[in-house]
Amino acid sequence: MKKNYTFDELFDMGIKFHHYTNTAYPLRVNSLAHYELHDAGDVRRVVEANVKAQRELNLYVHVPYCKTRCRFCEYVVMDDPNEVPQDKYVDYLLREIEMYREMAGDIPIVGYDLGGGTPMYLTPGNIKRITEGIRQFKLTPGITFSIETTPVIAAKEAEKIASAKALGYDRISMGFQTVSASLLESLGREGSKSIYEQAVKNIRLAGYTRLNIDLMYGFLNQSDDDFANTVKYTIAMNPEYVTLYRNRYKGTKLEKESQGVSLFKANRQYEIAYTLLKAAGYDANVGKNTFSRVPGDLGTSDYLTTRVVNATSYIGMGLGAQSFVGNYLAYNLGCDSHRTDKYFAAVDRGELPINDIADMPLEEVRAKAVSVMFYFGFISMKSYKARFGEDFREVFKGEIKYLQDNMLMEYVDDDTFMLTEYGSHHIYGIIPLFYSQRSKEEMFDMARRILNPEKGESIYLEKYDRKQYDAPSVAADVVVLSADRKNIVLITRGNHPFANSLALPGGFYTPGDDTIENCAVRELNEETGLDVDAADLRLVKVSSGRNRDPRGWIVSVAYMAVLKSDAVPLADSDAIMCKWYSVADLDKLQLAFDHRAIIKKAMEAIA
Repeated sequence: MKKNYTFDELFDMGIKFHHYTNTAYPLRVNSLAHYELHDAGDVRRVVEANVKAQRELNLYVHVPYCKTRCRFCEYVVMDDPNEVPQDKYVDYLLREIEMYREMAGDIPIVGYDLGGGTPMYLTPGNIKRITEGIRQFKLTPGITFSIETTPVIAAKEAEKIASAKALGYDRISMGFQTVSASLLESLGREGSKSIYEQAVKNIRLAGYTRLNIDLMYGFLNQSDDDFANTVKYTIAMNPEYVTLYRNRYKGTKLEKESQGVSLFKANRQYEIAYTLLKAAGYDANVGKNTFSRVPGDLGTSDYLTTRVVNATSYIGMGLGAQSFVGNYLAYNLGCDSHRTDKYFAAVDRGELPINDIADMPLEEVRAKAVSVMFYFGFISMKSYKARFGEDFREVFKGEIKYLQDNMLMEYVDDDTFMLTEYGSHHIYGIIPLFYSQRSKEEMFDMARRILNPEKGESIYLEKYDRKQYDAPSVAADVVVLSADRKNIVLITRGNHPFANSLALPGGFYTPGDDTIENCAVRELNEETGLDVDAADLRLVKVSSGRNRDPRGWIVSVAYMAVLKSDAVPLADSDAIMCKWYSVADLDKLQLAFDHRAIIKKAMEAIA
């Protein structure tokens, strides 16, 4: 039975299910099974019709070779790089490329990426063969070819880097991910500062002036200091661009750790990088992951820029590659098995080597396109209209009003609907507002099966170092009531313990607070944006039980404040949401710690 979820319900669940509700759409590989085509003739007909209907196209070529598979990797990479000779793989890849070249005809190609995997794992000769195949398409003048490498290859095989530059690849992307030796080891990745520095040196010697360095954050075992040091080190390497990738966990060897990583931690680490990069002259609007120090340059490849900003259709070629062209979304053979046998067999039969293809209705096409657009943190009205022939403002009138009313997005000009700084912290709740009805129901169903607060807390506490805090620690909590005592301000906790649970605003006392009252004022302002004067706080209760907090012995000093109910709370810091709740509904709500008892004591004091 169809369930009509409210915007609040969608937003709240998106926040709680943040490891899945990102720019990747759909939520599961078999989400679109209802729309899938299975007859080879139908597949060819739908693909050809949609390709020929495009005004312009992007191309992506996938290379599924890596020396080893990193534990955070979600992409299609062969488990054994020696399983299939690369010459053979490129032979078949070129045959697939030719199939699409015949379909595309004179349609302009506006972006091209050679990615993976590790494209530079291939010999210069095989990269040349692929490049010559791509040059048979009608390439837009001035198009920038982009390629990826690893630091190890760039450091140790300089001739490959120089060869790619000579072939016309003017933008190169390389993943540092982290400079923490212990984290690199736990992720199964090779790297060191000496390797990184030699890699950058060889890239510059080859003549590249468009270098992007990828960094990853949001790992369970990654401290803020480790990540900040990685960002500072990367800035010192002076790349033109830096791209931040939050570890997505889904489909990786680290997936079991996902619930131990709170949204608060991920947002906090993004803010650390954002502050450091902006101070160093790298620019990006809030919510965007690629930072550029080149004026007027968004920093991303032509392929990604046009795919995100303009919703330009893209053809993916190679093992497991994804295509989104017109109304169809497809994944090539090998997307699940990471094996080449079925991919090769399909090409030998003269068929497009597609594993899954969905001929989607408009609602699904919209949801996919808008999810991708959010990669840059904004929606272009003109680009949406060019893609769909309809007005974004009319189609999503209710969603736009909700986002504006809650200060999550705003129009910065007639064309651009952009995340606010506040909204950038809550993007995982925003994107589901634009899901199809099917995906909304799927999100709730998956969350019911996957989310396990006790499991997430257990993973978090295994890594929690109690010794870095004094015993006992002292915290302040604040009961904020409306003048008529009918409403109360509650936050949704962004961090463990009790992540995603409702709680009173509050937090730990620090020496800079001077007094516990000042701590209460500071925490209230940081988490909700609400201001009170320390002199107006009324002591409610001191909670000192040793078992009230699973992190250890934490004493809470609770205060009460009365504010006008039209004061608008805005969640920040480790609060991922906050708003007024009816006191009459408190019995229906699940509260963290012993906060129900604190609220009861406050209500008794004013009765």
